[in-house]
Amino acid sequence: MFSVQSLWWIIWSRITVLIGSISKVKIWSSKQKHECAGESEEEDCFGDDFGDSWECLPEGYQLICKPSALAHWLLKDIQRLVLGPTRWWWSHWPNLQTLIQHFLPPDNPLEIARENLQLTDGGIIALDWVVGPRKNLTTRRGTNVTENPPLLLVIPNPFGKLTRNVQTLCLLALGKGYIPVIFNRRGQNECPLTTHRLQDFGDPGDLKEAVNYIIYRHPGSVLFAVSEGLGSGLLLSYLGECGSSSYMTAVSCISPIFRCQEWFETGMPWFYEWPLLLYQKIILSRYFTALGEVVSTEKLFGSNSLHELHETLHCQCENRKVSWDSYWERNEPLRDVDEVAVPVLCICSMDDPIRGPAQTTLPIELFRTNPYFLLLLTHCGGHCGFLTESPVAWSHEVTLDYFRSITEFFRAEEKKKWFTRRRSTNLVSRRRRPTLQRRDTAIYKDLEEEIFSWQRSYTR
Repeated sequence: MFSVQSLWWIIWSRITVLIGSISKVKIWSSKQKHECAGESEEEDCFGDDFGDSWECLPEGYQLICKPSALAHWLLKDIQRLVLGPTRWWWSHWPNLQTLIQHFLPPDNPLEIARENLQLTDGGIIALDWVVGPRKNLTTRRGTNVTENPPLLLVIPNPFGKLTRNVQTLCLLALGKGYIPVIFNRRGQNECPLTTHRLQDFGDPGDLKEAVNYIIYRHPGSVLFAVSEGLGSGLLLSYLGECGSSSYMTAVSCISPIFRCQEWFETGMPWFYEWPLLLYQKIILSRYFTALGEVVSTEKLFGSNSLHELHETLHCQCENRKVSWDSYWERNEPLRDVDEVAVPVLCICSMDDPIRGPAQTTLPIELFRTNPYFLLLLTHCGGHCGFLTESPVAWSHEVTLDYFRSITEFFRAEEKKKWFTRRRSTNLVSRRRRPTLQRRDTAIYKDLEEEIFSWQRSYTR
């Protein structure tokens, strides 16, 4: 007798076999194969972890970033993890990995405690604090504190559905000592809609108030954040607008989409876009009367693409009509990318069927020039897939290990700073200030510069 879980598995396996035969994702272009054909060229591609030949991925992955103390620290930690390409049969089926993580129900549904947070304009967002199911808790080296456990703010995709990917991540984080909290937008995931507008794609105003409330509830805890797919747009917008006042220690984006206007205009394969479009219309139909006061519901529910639906909902309101290009000038995730002041790890795959071709959709130059952005690029994984023989995506393990590593790095640098400051203080106290010679003053000045060198070592 089959369980519901087994039945779901059989249905989606059959569907994805058909989908895989319709749409194949090409991982390597002929040009890339030609570039890495010879042994000498292969050595050039694989010889430098921070090299320019980002298309060539040694052992299935590569960390692409600007060389810095933090980057080398993280690289050593990542190399301890066995991140080689999975040997499972679905490693070359990105559509299958994507569908499993987005449509298959989770093995263990979350137990949550919901808080509805009223915003300054009268709108309501929901914060879901994950409280179970609890398994054996493990001690997290470098991040776990008994009195103040670390917080993990989870930002799912903007379509209002908690995927298997998000729920599995929350359970893994809960088991390792974190307090996961899921951010739900207005009108999404059964959160009531009390205003005549939904949250714009990259408007971080609601997220700011949510973060302030979370910090107010847990003032002594370290805050990390992770986002899924299109949800990364909101998180990156928040980081860019808040800069060093974001309250976050580190951030991870799983399969982010960076050029969102282009993504909406290009569209996805029909077998992804149509179900998402239908799901969006079902969610919006609950607020048919309220939305009818500000938008044309006939045009809204008659939309044939996510582009058309999003433009109707956010650009053609009676109380606020803006052009499509003007809307994205205020909502593109990377519009204030130079202001980001916390380390951001982006985990992406070459065969992502939703984001599109890596050569045109990944801002590689950003990762090579901005020290706060790090890209872990892999051959296989689909969109938020990254499945191996185990039911847990390896991207989740990497994300939590990355948070631990960041915490250890900051603690090591703070310790180094303390010893340097103490050394400089002892040097000055040996002699009276009036008797300091010019040579001693120069030495003290050099030591003072060393105190702050760690802050610049990973930012320049």
